[in-house]
Amino acid sequence: MAMGLAVVRSLDGPRRLGTQAEVEEFEQELVDQYLLAALGAGSADTTVASDRSVLFEFVRFLGRPVWTAQPSDADRFLAVARRSGLARLTVQHKAWALAHFFDFLIVRYQGDIRRLTGVVVEQVIDEFNRPANADYGSVRVPPSVDEVERLFTAWRLWLPQARKFLPAARDYLAASLWRRIGLRINETAMLDIRDWRRDLGEYGCVDVRFGKGSRGRGAKSRVVPAINAVRELLDWWMVDVRHQFGGDYANPDAPLLPAERHPDPLTGCCPRAGTQTLRDGLTAAVGRGLPSWRGRLTPHVLRHFCASSLYAQGLDVKAIQEVLGHSWLSTTTRYIHVPVEHVTQAWNASNVRTAARLGQLER
Repeated sequence: MAMGLAVVRSLDGPRRLGTQAEVEEFEQELVDQYLLAALGAGSADTTVASDRSVLFEFVRFLGRPVWTAQPSDADRFLAVARRSGLARLTVQHKAWALAHFFDFLIVRYQGDIRRLTGVVVEQVIDEFNRPANADYGSVRVPPSVDEVERLFTAWRLWLPQARKFLPAARDYLAASLWRRIGLRINETAMLDIRDWRRDLGEYGCVDVRFGKGSRGRGAKSRVVPAINAVRELLDWWMVDVRHQFGGDYANPDAPLLPAERHPDPLTGCCPRAGTQTLRDGLTAAVGRGLPSWRGRLTPHVLRHFCASSLYAQGLDVKAIQEVLGHSWLSTTTRYIHVPVEHVTQAWNASNVRTAARLGQLER
């Protein structure tokens, strides 16, 4: 059900803020204009409703017109939210909602607000009180290349003796996509057979049609080249395994990673494997092949491993950003964890180049 907004009046007409009621009405209109703009930008109803709740919570906390807020007011608001035991991601979303709203006020209505109230609006979320990310205080450092190789080698050797080979092979493929091209778990579960485009490019491509969009703005698609041995994995899957789940393997709309259940009587397609099922497959494999990482190695940590390993193999950060589907390059840089040996080797190589240039100058 679409979320309804109050009737929004134009803010361009002449007016006065002579009474408390007029101040509150103007404040309401500013919020409504912001939410209307968010809907126009394609934000989901749930995102708009969440932002609305945060803004009115902040207004009540502030106890005065919202355009008078200062960064110190946001400091106190976020501190209270953290002390109340809210999840870190929830506090981060509150900060984001405030930051976007005050950006909106400054860009669109700074002049109107100053003319009517004499106040210059400030951005209340700055570099000092902005949560860096949802996991501040907890860095997702992935396992080493040797550890990941040991895990997947043990997993691959175990497949022929698995009690249920088909779901075991499916879970292995899903985790390989997380490890090798950094797909998110939801993106992986939503892949259909049509999304393996072997005809595109030198390696073939995975068409990620249900990528994660920013701030609830729906799916953000991208095409990921099947590098890093992904082409060989998907060829193995399509030729040797997928058809064993059911006769829908030739249907381009059938799920690439199906559940081991009877096909839908209406579509003839196997049901789609759920994200928790794929997650459980990784958890079981880690328990067998890399027990020291039990409880710590998740699909998202493998996504961090993918970024780090691609960087170590020489892929530049901008290319890794495209593979992972990040909107901002700064997000990608947080996914890359460079081992000490890589830094040492780069330093030694730099010293060799410097010495060589110095030698040329002295001759």
